[in-house]
Amino acid sequence: MSPPPPPLGRSRRRGGRSGHPFDPALDDTELIEVRGQFTQGRWIRARSLLVGTGSDWDRRGHRVLALAETPSATGWAGDWLLAEPDSADAATLLACATVVRALQGKDKPQAAHEACLRAARLAPDDPTPWLGQLMLARAYGTQEEAGKLFDAVRIRHPDHHHAHHLMTARLAENHPDSGQDPLHEVYDFAAWAAEQAPADSPLAVLPVVAHAERYRVLVAAGSESDDPVRSGHWSGRRARQVMKAAFDWWLEWEREDHPRNRADLNFLAHAKVCEGRPAEAAALFLRIGPHATAAPWSYSGRDPYQAFLTARGTALGTP
Repeated sequence: MSPPPPPLGRSRRRGGRSGHPFDPALDDTELIEVRGQFTQGRWIRARSLLVGTGSDWDRRGHRVLALAETPSATGWAGDWLLAEPDSADAATLLACATVVRALQGKDKPQAAHEACLRAARLAPDDPTPWLGQLMLARAYGTQEEAGKLFDAVRIRHPDHHHAHHLMTARLAENHPDSGQDPLHEVYDFAAWAAEQAPADSPLAVLPVVAHAERYRVLVAAGSESDDPVRSGHWSGRRARQVMKAAFDWWLEWEREDHPRNRADLNFLAHAKVCEGRPAEAAALFLRIGPHATAAPWSYSGRDPYQAFLTARGTALGTP
């Protein structure tokens, strides 16, 4: 019999916020180096980085958003756009930086929306400006609006990783009081996305993401325990099937080359911890290294970094 999962950090009941800074760059060392210069107003290396990224749309979105989260990103991207008014890279970075500010309550969503439209006109094939709009719709729009923007991203890149995660989170929030409904639409969406993606696509992990996102919603609604031991959310037959399939996929493919690989590994490790399978979780924590993500460790309403450290220490047998 598997040991029970550890208590995932001290309960905070304020959205699981943490004072620990989670790095959106994850393990992208080239991005981290360039970002250090960009924060000082030197955008030339950022231009070279994005040019070199080309049409690797998942990596481009990852890098643009990580740069967009830096302090004064709107100012430095604005300077770049003034110097190169026809630069789609500069316009896209400025748009995403404005989206980040809007999500922080520091700018108007309409201004961010208009900036994304300007960037989209300069780069009609790039899904990144539409990803920015999807982030806005995720926070401020209706599900219909989010669905249309998700389709706009998929037209340009059918397997867009971040867009699928955003849409999964949005769908999980429907019917928050319906409890553990195995027929909930978020599960159908995640299963569909995993099935239609190529065999080596990390979207194979999306059903686990859907399960965690639904857990977040149920805990917040008070209809599910924030303790995985008491919660049946992680012990049902369907949950076990989903987590086994995703873990088996990881064992076979282990897409270390994907820019958001560590995000998937955090969801997988969290699932294995909640399932009470520390040996499998340990293998995932070794791959994660220091690259923790706030989601899904915050989903029980607890301090996410403390939850990550507690779970990792238990799985690896270290303090």
